[in-house]
Amino acid sequence: MRRRPLRSSAAVRVVVSDSAADLIDERGGRLYVWLKQGRCCGAVTSLVSASVPPEGKEFRRVAADDRIELYLPARLGRLPDELQIEGRRFPRRIETYWNGCAWVT
Repeated sequence: MRRRPLRSSAAVRVVVSDSAADLIDERGGRLYVWLKQGRCCGAVTSLVSASVPPEGKEFRRVAADDRIELYLPARLGRLPDELQIEGRRFPRRIETYWNGCAWVT
């Protein structure tokens, strides 16, 4: 699976795999990524992504490749140094990683 860096915004470097870019394009070209606070196991914060925004959350667009539009929470206080976006085959889905981790560190 080939990954290539996308244009960076001033605050976060975005890296997307070709399979992720293809899947995002099939679903309308937009990807919304937000944080989800767990309720157990030390309340781990993980990343959630979807092609439509959840109700009640505000997002801002982050500079990315011409193939996709990337949106992060408008009130996100701290951005990762790098946001990785991967496409998975079974089941077909997008997974996002905060500085290489599936949870926010």
